[in-house]
Amino acid sequence: MKNSKTLIYDGSFNGFLTTVFVAFEEKIDVVDIQRNTKGQSGLFSETETIFTNVEKAKRVWNGIRSKSHNAITNVYFAFLSEADGIELILYTYIQKLITSKNGKQLDYSDGIVLRISQLARSVGREKHRMEAFVRFQLTKDDIYFANIEPDFDVLPLISKHFRNRYADQQWLIYDVKRKYGIFYNLEHVELVSLNLKQVHFNKIHKSDAFLNDEYDYQTLWNDYFKSTNIKSRINRKLHTQHVPKRYWKYLSEKKETA
Repeated sequence: MKNSKTLIYDGSFNGFLTTVFVAFEEKIDVVDIQRNTKGQSGLFSETETIFTNVEKAKRVWNGIRSKSHNAITNVYFAFLSEADGIELILYTYIQKLITSKNGKQLDYSDGIVLRISQLARSVGREKHRMEAFVRFQLTKDDIYFANIEPDFDVLPLISKHFRNRYADQQWLIYDVKRKYGIFYNLEHVELVSLNLKQVHFNKIHKSDAFLNDEYDYQTLWNDYFKSTNIKSRINRKLHTQHVPKRYWKYLSEKKETA
């Protein structure tokens, strides 16, 4: 009888890689891989909780990297997509990768391989958009604060960009959808959880959390943005493709249209 199980992990990337290691090592017939917050299990399989082990996670990571550097990016980016059933899809992808003679030549006519590649590209696009669309506001605590609401969990991917670009100031970028943020304290970036009673949009109404000078600056920037636009030359369809409307409420130059 096969060792069929639904594997439960803590939701972290290292936790997922540990789960892959255990499944390989114990030759488990994996029915599903689920986060422990999901609270579901297979009807016809037993469940096993996998505890994160960094060393085991590293061994899987190094095994993927030895096959293909592109696969490393694909696996991590696709994981951050949070797509339904992504863990089992990734597990199957990693199986194909490990057992292939040459990981660089995975067959993109394979539905699993194609799906992972598509998800990774989508997450990559969202990463670049967030790097371009984050708008900080200076708080009274002298911290530059920004809300984001990305389609995918890209905070881990954008921290390096902002750490390098704004190395001389404290900043905090908060994902309102996933309820966590990254905070740079002039030395390093750390994950933070906040209990925000109010989501701060870049709109006309003011918040006591920010300096009055910040709103004066936003008004100045908004006026400049409007003055440099030539209405007769605006291609609204193209503009919306590059700056989707779902981001407008966080852009200071869109404060009157968001």
